[in-house]
Amino acid sequence: MFDVVIVGAGAAGASAALFTAKAGKQTLVIDNDKSMTKRAWIENHYGVKEITGPELVETGKEQARKFGAEIVQATVTNITKTDAGFSVETDQKTFEAKHVIIATGALTDLAEKAGLNTKPGTEPRIKTVFDVNAEGKTNIDGIWAAGTAAGVSVHTIITAGDGAKVAINVISEINGERYVDHDVLKA
Repeated sequence: MFDVVIVGAGAAGASAALFTAKAGKQTLVIDNDKSMTKRAWIENHYGVKEITGPELVETGKEQARKFGAEIVQATVTNITKTDAGFSVETDQKTFEAKHVIIATGALTDLAEKAGLNTKPGTEPRIKTVFDVNAEGKTNIDGIWAAGTAAGVSVHTIITAGDGAKVAINVISEINGERYVDHDVLKA
């Protein structure tokens, strides 16, 4: 049983995984290796002069792994509520989680099967997004969405920040108090 299963390892998903794993939560990231970011050239990401999308995705995965996140390559086919949390079914295996963060970019095909509400997207070429509140919660308690899939801008800096925001909210809910992660400069 994982504390958090994150669907997608693009900027939003890897950012969320970095925060949940660093907070000591058992974190699994399931990625189908089809991130929009893998086709990007990025020169507008604060703190990074320039980087290819594939490099950014790999760096994000490395950062999440550094803190203990497990990353598997698979395609999530369904998410169902269980007595203990959620069953996250993939094309290879089923995983159990207390919370799920969906960070699937432009892909919202899980919505209908999982019973998640959607709404029209506002970004160019993003037709549908998950209907979430300001915290990233969907209509199913314990399933969250972040990044482009949750209706924020497709820019990596924004989706990464949204993934972090949603992760902080999930961690806070698990802990029962507001979670803050601030490191101090090492001497």
